[in-house]
Amino acid sequence: MGNEAIVIEEVKKWVKIHERRRFNEDNLQYLSLKGLQIIQAQRGSILCNQILPNELSDRTGNCHVGAIAAIIDAVGAAAIATCTGHLRVSVDFNISYFSTVKIQEEVEIEAKAIAHKGKLSMTTVEIRRKKDGVMVALGKQWMSQIKFIPGLQPRL
Repeated sequence: MGNEAIVIEEVKKWVKIHERRRFNEDNLQYLSLKGLQIIQAQRGSILCNQILPNELSDRTGNCHVGAIAAIIDAVGAAAIATCTGHLRVSVDFNISYFSTVKIQEEVEIEAKAIAHKGKLSMTTVEIRRKKDGVMVALGKQWMSQIKFIPGLQPRL
């Protein structure tokens, strides 16, 4: 198996672990990853597709902006993990919303690790409508390495 295939498998495992961290299936973080397909992963970048599930709908039938934020956070962390091998948490998170996207539309999500400085890493995540390439949102985040405290690890 080549390096890219190993990275893809590791990222898939990370996404599955992240999905199982829910308290119940109504958890936005869990729902935001529902149906996420990793198309390509390599050191420092991930490309995904997702058909946005009905559960992410706002009252107008668009994908809820909070769900978009959760997608950006999770996929950005996964992109950094392909470089560092460590899980990260957001310490500075900025999202620009450019367009809406309807539920059941397919989006393309591209995350790139941009910089690493000590325990900090920066990533950018773009979400585009698959059918026309229109940018839905652009996220930029600085993330810091997690230091697990014995007895406080998340239940999987």
